[in-house]
Amino acid sequence: MEEQQNLEAIMGLIMYGGNAKSDAMEAITAAKAGDFELADQKIADAEESLVQAHHSQTGMLTQEAQGNHIQVTLLTVHSQDHLMTSIAFTDLAKEIIDLYRRMDNE
Repeated sequence: MEEQQNLEAIMGLIMYGGNAKSDAMEAITAAKAGDFELADQKIADAEESLVQAHHSQTGMLTQEAQGNHIQVTLLTVHSQDHLMTSIAFTDLAKEIIDLYRRMDNE
């Protein structure tokens, strides 16, 4: 059963990380079009996906801390990479949106 839970957590990282990155990209596109309300909503959606991904990650870290070591596979590494990329992309999207907002105000 533990193996199934680990797989679900790993897939959660990939899925929620992917959702966050997609929402962040949509936020940039909205800001570029001048729709800052949509851009803000998409960033909020991206951040919510990142929270969900962190819940998956926390479950795995808790297991590890309790001495229930999981086997590190390529899928595990990929899920962590996916999450970190999504976090960085979302942070960068916020900065790009801010630049579009400043340009719109000038």
